[in-house]
Amino acid sequence: MISVNEKGLAIIDEMLDWEEDLKVESTELKNGATIIDCGVNMDGGYDAGIYLSRLCLADLAEVTYTKFDLDGLPVPAIQISTDYPTIACMASQYAGWRISVGKYFGMGSGPARALGLKPKELYEEIEYKDDFEAAVLVMESSELPNEEVVDYIAKHCSIDSENVYIAVAPTASIAGSVQISARVVETGIHKMESIGFDINTIKSAFGVAPIAPIVGDDTKCMGSTNDCVIYCGETYYTVDYKDSEALPDFISKVPSTTSRDYGKPFFTTFKEAGFDFFKVDAGMFAPAKITINNLADQKTYTSGRINTGILRESFGVKEV
Repeated sequence: MISVNEKGLAIIDEMLDWEEDLKVESTELKNGATIIDCGVNMDGGYDAGIYLSRLCLADLAEVTYTKFDLDGLPVPAIQISTDYPTIACMASQYAGWRISVGKYFGMGSGPARALGLKPKELYEEIEYKDDFEAAVLVMESSELPNEEVVDYIAKHCSIDSENVYIAVAPTASIAGSVQISARVVETGIHKMESIGFDINTIKSAFGVAPIAPIVGDDTKCMGSTNDCVIYCGETYYTVDYKDSEALPDFISKVPSTTSRDYGKPFFTTFKEAGFDFFKVDAGMFAPAKITINNLADQKTYTSGRINTGILRESFGVKEV
């Protein structure tokens, strides 16, 4: 079986070889762990964003830049294609590990989750297991992790701390913004899983999402980066789903348009909820539009719509 951490470590090696070109910086902690700063104190950028996205996806997807037409305004966008959707997106990319150690907090995603089984139920559902000797993690945080954080991660992954590799970028950074938009395919799969669809029937996937500019601090940027997927993210999946009669109903429930909180920038929704994620409808975290080609009946179904107006508002675009 493919080891997501082995593939992730190969990308880490590339980043270490090209860190000056990528505008990132590596540090070896006292416990031997390797930390790569992709935007906390370093500039990072679009190249670092590609590497972060590849890390999240365990290099099981093609990640390329394209552009998105935002009502006549061309903005950068990211395009994802993969023939390993459940492993790349759910076993690796999904940000399913909230890491809180002392005063440190970060959202962990990437291959290391498969060693820590974060969450265990998901790995049982997709029947995936990894037992590599190194853990590769992508951390969305405005701070670099210290030895205490690394030791916590190593313990949960059942490895030595010297074999932990963490790439870090805050939400309010170019690299951070890129890797969030690169989750467009994963958000669709996660939404399908949450409504009871058998995600093991997904054979390949493709998605495009615009990349948010830096609009403020991490909280403000969390809003604009999520809006890229929620209001303008487009996904296409090839599935082999035998129950053709049930499939259209599933597809109709996936897009973000079905959420009770749909219709305004996410930051506004989050603020109205008192910045409490548990008060925001989880169904909001989904692509704007989904298309599915079903191999079982050789038909194609689509649902949802693009909403460029909300994204222009979220970006704070001003004509001068």
